[in-house]
Amino acid sequence: MRDPGNHDTWERSAPLWGVHVLMLLASVLVASSFTVGAAITHGLPPEILTLVRFLLATFFFTPLVVWRYGLVLPGGRQLAGYCAISACIVGFFWCMFEALRYTSALNTSVIFTLVPGISGIYSAVWLGERLGRQRLLALILGVPGALWVIFRGDLERLFALDINRGDLLFLAGCFLMAAYPPMVKRLHRNESMVVMTYWVLVTGVGWLLLLAAPGLAAVEWWKVEPRVWAGILYLAIFTTIVTFYVTQLAIPHLGPTRVTAYSYFYPAFVLLFDWGLGHGLPKPVILPGVMVVLLASVVLQSGAGTIDSGRLARHSRLPAKAGEEDF
Repeated sequence: MRDPGNHDTWERSAPLWGVHVLMLLASVLVASSFTVGAAITHGLPPEILTLVRFLLATFFFTPLVVWRYGLVLPGGRQLAGYCAISACIVGFFWCMFEALRYTSALNTSVIFTLVPGISGIYSAVWLGERLGRQRLLALILGVPGALWVIFRGDLERLFALDINRGDLLFLAGCFLMAAYPPMVKRLHRNESMVVMTYWVLVTGVGWLLLLAAPGLAAVEWWKVEPRVWAGILYLAIFTTIVTFYVTQLAIPHLGPTRVTAYSYFYPAFVLLFDWGLGHGLPKPVILPGVMVVLLASVVLQSGAGTIDSGRLARHSRLPAKAGEEDF
């Protein structure tokens, strides 16, 4: 295995402003996945669609990993950690594609605004993260702000939101996705994020093979539309490889809660996509919601929430430091 030291120095010393820029880019890509997912979800069963997505991502990522690090199987404990992380991601994506068969991209983007708050609770329980009153208030206020943006300041649109089985299924997936950032923080053992991303993808393929195996033989691959393949390719490269890597790179620098707080930007980006597709600019009435979301994000990103270093050290090979502030 090659020495990754020289390759990974920039990962450990990346400037915070650069990490924030990368997370903003990742937010744009993730927001686009709702629209793309809704457009292709009827092309293949959810578990098979996600399997193809992960297989393609792994295929494209393997040469980079082999070239820079060599292909070495992780130890048992480390591999189990990757399996736990990928189980959360696979569960979320399956819930997402299955839910989009019964609900809309708009509904799912509304529900996804709950993820930062849920992730904050996980981080408090698993990592001992103490958000403080200001950040807790920002998490709470971010939800209505995002809702105001999504529904363009129209309360009738909000109250007309139908809750269906797809919404409930996606909510279950959000509980899984919210666990992803704190699990990365807790299970990361100072390996390169390229390596961690790769093995999360590989173990994700394993989970998906178990899910998809019964239905693979019944798929009529020649009938899958070209736009479905194009959508899967986009999701595999941009909203899988790129966003997985950027998110896992950002978590050690920013912490789980600050990373998931970027999901508050998704509604605004969705509106921009709508505008780009010719649906018109949003009305000025949404500006209060935009300001609330931006304020919530700024509060969450400013400063660092404290973490109970002793608790994290008991579950990690990393030593605890007195007064450490990782978040």
